[in-house]
Amino acid sequence: MENDLKLKLEQLHQRVDALKDQINTEEATKNAFVMPFIQAIGYDIFNPTEVIPEYICDIGTKKGEKIDYVIKKDGAPVLIIECKHWKESVDAHNSQLHRYYHVSKSRFGVLTNGLVYNFYADLERPNIMDDKPFFTLELANLKDSSIRLLEKFTKNGYNLMGILDSAEDLKYIKAIRNEFEKELKDPSDELVKLLVNRFFDKSLTASRLNSFKEYTKRALSNAINESINFRLKNALNINEKNPSKQEPREVAPVDENPEGLKWITTEEEIEGSQIVKAILREVVPATRIAFRDTQSYFGILLDDNNRKPLARLHFNFSKKYLELFHRGKDNGERKLLASLDDIYQYRKELLATADHYQQKNETEEPSNER
Repeated sequence: MENDLKLKLEQLHQRVDALKDQINTEEATKNAFVMPFIQAIGYDIFNPTEVIPEYICDIGTKKGEKIDYVIKKDGAPVLIIECKHWKESVDAHNSQLHRYYHVSKSRFGVLTNGLVYNFYADLERPNIMDDKPFFTLELANLKDSSIRLLEKFTKNGYNLMGILDSAEDLKYIKAIRNEFEKELKDPSDELVKLLVNRFFDKSLTASRLNSFKEYTKRALSNAINESINFRLKNALNINEKNPSKQEPREVAPVDENPEGLKWITTEEEIEGSQIVKAILREVVPATRIAFRDTQSYFGILLDDNNRKPLARLHFNFSKKYLELFHRGKDNGERKLLASLDDIYQYRKELLATADHYQQKNETEEPSNER
């Protein structure tokens, strides 16, 4: 079921990406983007007792107030949805949804522009919608964890207690992560003092505090980079004993990256590189296939040599590309991928690239004969 939902959302994203420049109104956004989303999570958009558009929700003396959509299951409202034009930010318009929330008797509210869906609950105070969403779904950046949670909102998989449990976890994990990211970018005096006072027994003057703030930023960045590299090597089963002809990997000194971590290796990059590796192992030993993640792409190299690129994965944007190098490094060719399985379509090109480098090595190696 989860895979079916992911496929539907990926197809919806392709639709949104293709049509959005032609969508000029909020009403068109609802019809073209939001209604297909409601349908994707299993609700009958043609059943007015299940998906109710323009639901009247009187608030005090204000009569005729309307919510864009109310979704009901077994006659009870389970979700209210307020929509904005796709060009508008969904982070700046939750006051209207906030007013409707307690009147609707739904436990969950959604504010969306058809591209991003912010999910709200009442975790802080009963019947009063929280100011911040506990869950955000981006069609351009679908994650397996997001799909699993969204599954609990579907008609067949609706699970109130399961959502509430997940909502509290996500809300506070997200808040802690946001604070941690702030500390990575600009460590606070409180954090610096907490860490430094454990090993530095002298008084912290203003000058020393500034110095230790910079040391803390570099230390945190270095620790996270090392942790990611360690996990990546384990995930990809990289052999630390490189072949004798392999060039040493270029590693930037810690001081050269004082701004902190700038990219993270994703699950899709790992999965995609494993597919490429499986193909290349037909002609190349696994120990000769190396990986380098950069801010722009995930590189796959022969002998960890940047002059021998086998392929690159460009997965940092909504559209995913495989870059091939069968005509040499300076003439890489990008291929659009609808899914990771499309990589198998380029087996012939990948093998040809590996074979090209190996033949070149043989012709360039000096003869041992005298």
